[in-house]
Amino acid sequence: ADEQFVREIALKLKLEFIAERAEVPVTARREKISVEMAARKLRHDFLARTARWLKIKTVALAHHADDQVELFFLRLLRGAGGEGMAGMKWSGPSSSDPAIGLVRPLLGQPKAALRRFAEEQGVAFREDATNARLDFLRNRIRNKLLPLLARNYQPALARLVARTMDIAGAEAEFVRQAAEDWLRKKPRTGFERLHPAVQRQAIQIQLLDMKVPSGFDLVEQLRGLANRPVAAGPSLALYRDSAGQIVKQMTVGPLFKSDQILVDLKGKEGTVKFGGLQIDWQISSGSAPQRMPKFTKGCEYFDADKVGSPIVLRHWRAGDRMQPMGMKGPVKLQDLFVNRKIPRARRSHLVVAAADSGELFWVQGLRIAESFKLDNQTVRRLKWRYLGR
Repeated sequence: ADEQFVREIALKLKLEFIAERAEVPVTARREKISVEMAARKLRHDFLARTARWLKIKTVALAHHADDQVELFFLRLLRGAGGEGMAGMKWSGPSSSDPAIGLVRPLLGQPKAALRRFAEEQGVAFREDATNARLDFLRNRIRNKLLPLLARNYQPALARLVARTMDIAGAEAEFVRQAAEDWLRKKPRTGFERLHPAVQRQAIQIQLLDMKVPSGFDLVEQLRGLANRPVAAGPSLALYRDSAGQIVKQMTVGPLFKSDQILVDLKGKEGTVKFGGLQIDWQISSGSAPQRMPKFTKGCEYFDADKVGSPIVLRHWRAGDRMQPMGMKGPVKLQDLFVNRKIPRARRSHLVVAAADSGELFWVQGLRIAESFKLDNQTVRRLKWRYLGR
């Protein structure tokens, strides 16, 4: 129906009409991306392909000011940085074909103004049926969040968001230029002396060139210590050398295992198998404080109320931290493994346990966590016995 509606308007205005259909869910599954991203990719591929066929170099898109506001909150809720918060530009190259230019002449106009203009010109208006579907985050922002903010908090929301995006865009462009200038230096020196924003951008640019997804955690780990391998995917590790260059390092087998299970510590005892281990747990209680029993290999004791329920059993991940009993603060498991001389190939197989708060209370082969140990206030004691490799 939407296609026929546009086709009739194009015929009325004596404009050439070209349409194409595609399987969005199939593309999303094949590319391992969201449905929204798959639809965007297919649209841009179609526009670039059609532009080449028509031998035109520029395509005009109908994005308007309301789209910018939606994009701002969409990216804000996904944790975007300054460059992402800048929003869409008035013009730029197509993501599908850099030789094709894209322009957005309506970007400064709100949807209501465009609708009024269309009515004055006798052009019918039609709302895309999918815009009402609340299973898409963007639609929830459009139909729920923005009306709430405009009605109860800031009537001039669209204007202020546009101003914020302009500021963020200008500052992000400055940082990017500084990072590109530094990356062009031969030889590169002084990475550690760069501003953190420039360091992040320099790393992101290199990751983009390497076609490696650049999440915040990955960038921060690479920005930290030089020459320390960081997992960036199955069988792939990256490290930053002292000159600031990001280097790929292929590994044998996956660095991290993604499987995990949820364990409900209800009742008095139970058994669970995970990662080659059999874990038997038992909860005991009494009126007197629970004391620490004599040490037994393969057996640990915790304050059951501090651990809570349910817990998660999983494997070690990049960035995991824990405060081992007796230490003053949390440390990275990576550092503990290095100090204990645990082989890198074995680390990905080690099992860790996270309390209901998400904090790690046990790591296979290491001391238990300080904040979960038995003390004078302990009433319920969790006995944790593990067998296996």
